[in-house]
Amino acid sequence: MVVEKFDIADPLRTQLILKENHLRPQKSLGQNFLCTPQVLNQIIASAQLTATDIVLEIGPGIGGLTQQLAKSAAQVFAFEIDQRLLPILKTNLANYPNITLLNVDFLKLDLQQFWQQNRLTDRQVKVVANLPYYITTPILLKLLAAPVPLQQLVLMMQKEVAERLIAQPGHRAYGALSVLVQLRSQVTLTHEVAPQAFIPQPRVDSAIVSFDILKQPRYPIADDRQFQKFVQAVFRQKRKTLWNNLLKYVGAGSKQKQLLEQVFQSCHLEHNIRAEQLSLAALVQLNNQINQYFKL
Repeated sequence: MVVEKFDIADPLRTQLILKENHLRPQKSLGQNFLCTPQVLNQIIASAQLTATDIVLEIGPGIGGLTQQLAKSAAQVFAFEIDQRLLPILKTNLANYPNITLLNVDFLKLDLQQFWQQNRLTDRQVKVVANLPYYITTPILLKLLAAPVPLQQLVLMMQKEVAERLIAQPGHRAYGALSVLVQLRSQVTLTHEVAPQAFIPQPRVDSAIVSFDILKQPRYPIADDRQFQKFVQAVFRQKRKTLWNNLLKYVGAGSKQKQLLEQVFQSCHLEHNIRAEQLSLAALVQLNNQINQYFKL
């Protein structure tokens, strides 16, 4: 592999690239370009890349992280939605034949079809990205529910979101996202990152988060979409009790209340309990009981 004399993700080099290309980062696309080699090294180390790994990168920007990924992995597929950045990426990454640039909205990508077209079925695939913060949650949920084998995700995101992902029952940050992520992965906040690591600087602190994808959910669920709706419903208004949130989910008629009372008794739940007090296992059990009683 070619070793560049200059790394793209250096503050002066990043500023030069932006200036030469008359490029202004777009807030609407969440463009904050990582320009700190130390942070790049932390991302690469967290991903534990090998020479046989296939990497998917979402939002490569001007290619700072992409360049480092290409030095460690067998192949990098970089998905960039901003057409302005494609010629810059092609120029910056011209010496790396193992990078494939794709002008694609990752949220609209058919992952099964992509796997088949690129013969990834028997390959070790990881996702490593400095995500645009405004699409962190939908990207993460898409990846965790993906009908394809992913081994690991290493994602840069807003620190506040990272804290929600690792939160445990009883913590103020524990919520729907905590549950949905922990059901399918072992999640670890590996490093905190200051705003000064980016150009332009975001107004929030960031974090690098690693997700080791489980081969099966920690607890069996019958329907991914239904469970997601259930979890979002019970956490929708966190100040309200679990009972009141569930009445909006199953209906507030007398028949629904009778059935919900039976569900609470079977799960040994009090009416004044809140969703944030329930463990992942307890929430899965509650969901299964509701599906049994209400035939959802």
